[in-house]
Amino acid sequence: MAQEQIRQDTRVSIRTPRARVRGLGVAHHGVGHWWLQRITAVTNTVLMLAFVVIIANMAGRNYAEAVHIVANPFVSIILILALLSVTLHMRLGMQVVIEDYVHAQATKIAAVFANNVYAVLVAVACLYAVLRIGFGQPA
Repeated sequence: MAQEQIRQDTRVSIRTPRARVRGLGVAHHGVGHWWLQRITAVTNTVLMLAFVVIIANMAGRNYAEAVHIVANPFVSIILILALLSVTLHMRLGMQVVIEDYVHAQATKIAAVFANNVYAVLVAVACLYAVLRIGFGQPA
């Protein structure tokens, strides 16, 4: 059987011809979610190393000195990138857990919605704190 015939034969492949054209997998959303989770994992590794260095530099300092460190634009940018990457990675990971282990459709939808809201709230609260300190208004 030729390669083209194997691709069109749904007995050999579980993907429908329409799914093959759209490039979607069995879960109907492709591998974009998987790749984004892997990319955020790699960026988290680098950014968390920078975060640890920043926190280590704050050790033993008083509040005003710590605020001065966070107010540095380079440090603020690193912290903002870290919190965005971490919250995105958290949201994606929890979504996978919810989709895999919550079987009731209504509960699954509610849990994914709550997960998204929680991730956005955490990101916004952290962004607010870093930006407020970064622009010279300590929290």
